[in-house]
Amino acid sequence: MKLSFLFLSFFSFISFSIYGQTKQDSLSIKQVALDYIESQHNVKPEQFERAAHPRMVKRTFWTDKQTKKQYLRETFSDAMILLAETYNQNGDKFPKNPKKEVIILDIFDKTASVKLIADEWIDYMHIIKLNKKWQIVNVLWQFKDASKQ
Repeated sequence: MKLSFLFLSFFSFISFSIYGQTKQDSLSIKQVALDYIESQHNVKPEQFERAAHPRMVKRTFWTDKQTKKQYLRETFSDAMILLAETYNQNGDKFPKNPKKEVIILDIFDKTASVKLIADEWIDYMHIIKLNKKWQIVNVLWQFKDASKQ
């Protein structure tokens, strides 16, 4: 009985060690989330390109103004790069010290789930490590005040 417990404990430890994230992974994941939002703050599309996989999809619910029906709205990397290049050109879209709280919800091997709390919205992100680089592949977001959507 004791031998089987030791055997299971040893392999549980080995399994955890193989799939556990490193401190550098956590820092890189956090930086990806910051690059995502700061690219809009700083009008730096290259910062967004660094953070997002070219096939990233960003989704939210939206309300059609005429029918009042909600639908799923999707935005892709190319549109987000353009947004980062144009949205805050006059420097008036964000407060002087914008909120950008990054919470890593989970990391497993080469995948991570992250919550970004910004001034007016919440983003949930799936981030993946491909070729030793962490990048955003999915974003699900909404305004804190859902009536804006």
